[in-house]
Amino acid sequence: MSEQEVFNYVKNHPDQKIKLAIADTDGILRGKYISTEKFLAAAAGHLGMCNVVFGWDAGDAAYDNARYTGWHSGYPDVPARIDLSTFRKIPWENGIPFFLCELVDKKESPAYVCPRNLLKRVLAEAEEIGYKPIFSQEFEWYNFEETPHSASDKKFSGLKPLTPGMFGYSILRTSLRNDFFSALFDELKKFDLPLEGLHTETGPGVYEAAIAYSGILEAADRAVLFKTAVKELAYKMGIMATFIAKWDENLPGCSGHVHQSLWDQEGKNNLFHSERDKTGMSELFKQYMAGQLFCLPHILPMYAPTVNSYKRLVEGAWAPTTLTWAIDNRTTALRALPGNKKSCRLETRVVGSDVNPFLAMAACLASGLYGIKNKLKLQAPTKGNGYRDTLHGVLPSNLWIASQTMKESPLAKELFGPEFVDHFTATREWEWRQFSRVVTDWEKRRYFEII
Repeated sequence: MSEQEVFNYVKNHPDQKIKLAIADTDGILRGKYISTEKFLAAAAGHLGMCNVVFGWDAGDAAYDNARYTGWHSGYPDVPARIDLSTFRKIPWENGIPFFLCELVDKKESPAYVCPRNLLKRVLAEAEEIGYKPIFSQEFEWYNFEETPHSASDKKFSGLKPLTPGMFGYSILRTSLRNDFFSALFDELKKFDLPLEGLHTETGPGVYEAAIAYSGILEAADRAVLFKTAVKELAYKMGIMATFIAKWDENLPGCSGHVHQSLWDQEGKNNLFHSERDKTGMSELFKQYMAGQLFCLPHILPMYAPTVNSYKRLVEGAWAPTTLTWAIDNRTTALRALPGNKKSCRLETRVVGSDVNPFLAMAACLASGLYGIKNKLKLQAPTKGNGYRDTLHGVLPSNLWIASQTMKESPLAKELFGPEFVDHFTATREWEWRQFSRVVTDWEKRRYFEII
């Protein structure tokens, strides 16, 4: 739709309200409903948004170590710009208009704390070189026959999964709650969030969805909106969906693999593909992968942002632990899929379902471009079990170690700027401190009687 068509739709919608949202550091959509009149007044410029959305954590606890905002600044309103190109109609809310926003500073420049701004900056670098990044993301997540009230009352323990058993790729299990399964496919498409595939995964009540590929900014928008849209559709059917990376230590974790390729500016030629190379991979593709492997330890929190993320990154759990790559190997950090000239792409498997897609995709692209700019040589591919190939190193084992590595890394600052790195790693340090002071059920079971 043209901008004029968007404005006409907004003006004529019977509900006379608009839903706006901005993705915070954790990828959580923070927003509000505003009147049509307020939207029309703000669309040409910006509207005010309390900057606390970048000054607190996922549980609304205020950071005590952030410079951007805090009690020292009084949490003022800051400008948020509505991106009209993100217009969508929410089919499960009578088709009301929806838009994403970005944070700007007082000089109308993109605010460094805003994840969408960071991705746009990295995208601009790629476009300046002459590349068009094509991306998509796939998610695994658990579904439970619970409500927010019942889950809270049960202290998030003993929850009833949507379906029992380990029925991966089950045609049978998709018929058990086919109303929900079908609604995901159909309603998301109406929300301009098309899926390429949807199926059950291994684990009780687990689904996996592959979002259709697009330009990287649209791909990240789709991925961010997907997580919230799934939860909203689940709510309407008495279901709770969770994108926690590792729900149970005895069950598989949930991934958020990012698929990516670079094309020419016209979008006609896949620059990762080569007819002359026996693997089908161009030298550009190999340099891109080399860049990701080189940068990965320096920026891991952008792929694995929570304490729980690292419970997924363990041996034998369908998630990588080593700095490895191979062609079509699901035990390595990077899975190359040469395919043909249309489908040739990279799958970055480190990414979990708990990720902020804007940050994960920015990390993928920036590190890949780093490899291309510096003409990095790709290490030899792993043969067989990637968990056993530790020749090139292993991933940091927890959020604290990963955050300290990123905080002190000149490379991370070169890729994303010192202000962003300082702010982001401070939020991850905060997350680790909140976890470290809590007495867990494991500790009680382990030490209560015997120690």
